[in-house]
Amino acid sequence: MMPQPTQTQRVLELARQHGLLRSRDLQAVGAPRVMLTRLMASGQLEKVGRGLYRLPQTQMSEDESLAAIAIKVPQAVFCLLTALQFHGLTTQLPRQVWLAMPRGSHAPRIDYPPIRMVQYSGQSYSQGIEVFERDRVLLRVYSVAKTVVDCFKHRSAIGLDVALEALREARASQRARADELWRFAKICRVANVMRPYLEAIG
Repeated sequence: MMPQPTQTQRVLELARQHGLLRSRDLQAVGAPRVMLTRLMASGQLEKVGRGLYRLPQTQMSEDESLAAIAIKVPQAVFCLLTALQFHGLTTQLPRQVWLAMPRGSHAPRIDYPPIRMVQYSGQSYSQGIEVFERDRVLLRVYSVAKTVVDCFKHRSAIGLDVALEALREARASQRARADELWRFAKICRVANVMRPYLEAIG
């Protein structure tokens, strides 16, 4: 008979499978949360944020901070400057992670990285969500077309120049079709704002 894995082995294997481990994940292997403190003290786990742990020397992608947020706030959708950066459509380096949340949501309590929450309602929130896997975590990010339209909607917050750059890049790289942009422009009620720019670019 194979020996049964110890609680320590089960927790470490869970961390290997998930990449990022939440304290509540320990329930799946029947381990008490105090195990996390012990494994940190012995150097077998390290803390990367409130309630988030990983194996030391884990190679994480540049999207690690997004993965950490997605685990804690599963209804969040990465939007605006963060989505532009994710899609490679901007030269901007956002100082905050931009999150879309359903209208009426409370701002998530996250120590790091700094976040900026935008509230959306109805189809403005639910349409255009794409799912990507990074570091074994599913990230919800608005599509290129939805992100470009959102930039026009929130041009006072991020700047019209950023929205125009995103539109030019998306069209030049053929990553957003004109009909997609029109559809989201109507959903987000910025069709009149975007019309001259869309007609100029074609």
